[in-house]
Amino acid sequence: MPVLYLRRLTGRERSPEANRQLAYYLAAIAGATNAGGYLAVGQYTSHMSGIVSSLADNSALGEFGLVLAALGAVVAFVAGAATTAVMVNWGRRRGRHGVFAMPLMVEAGLLLVFGLLGGNLELRHWLFDPATVVLLCFTMGLQNAIITKVSNAEIRTTHVTGVVTDIGIELGKMLYWNRKRDVPEVRANRDRLGLLSGLLGAFFVGGLLGAEGFRRLGFATTVPLAVLLVVLAMVPVWDDLRAR
Repeated sequence: MPVLYLRRLTGRERSPEANRQLAYYLAAIAGATNAGGYLAVGQYTSHMSGIVSSLADNSALGEFGLVLAALGAVVAFVAGAATTAVMVNWGRRRGRHGVFAMPLMVEAGLLLVFGLLGGNLELRHWLFDPATVVLLCFTMGLQNAIITKVSNAEIRTTHVTGVVTDIGIELGKMLYWNRKRDVPEVRANRDRLGLLSGLLGAFFVGGLLGAEGFRRLGFATTVPLAVLLVVLAMVPVWDDLRAR
């Protein structure tokens, strides 16, 4: 039964329920990674809004070193998303079972590299701090593109601004008083509201566990995150290996 569940969760054949469950896992991992990145280098890396704002601010202030750092983070996020697109399209054209699982394997490896980099942060801040930011932004771009491709751009997992906005929209629909009977009623999409609330909760819980894990265990916290990603992805990848 776990094999069938994992095959449905990350395999080539998709369903709305599988997309929803995978999104919860990835939102929690994104929250934990984001918290770990902040504790490591003092910067959140799962969303680009603040980084692009700092790019504009530091450009106006003439802080060109910080401008280059922010630009590198944006380029890394874009490169991560592009990497997922290349892998998914390559897998689709060849009929691979692990078309969505392989990027998860890559993400697992990158999280382990993040853990290894963390052990050197105290030695060479000037080198490993920027490398860590670039690595995490690439990883988050990679992950966000996975769930975007899986859900046909209906779900995001690495940031919650859009999620919170959409929750507000659905709550507004729910509270709307339909007094006129001669026009279509305004109705909230309760299923979507449940999905959005679940994503928000998963990101928060992941961030809480990630922050506590990094506070107590340090960069060893990346190991269970990577293991979880490998477990999620291993069945479709194994199906491809058997087919070959």
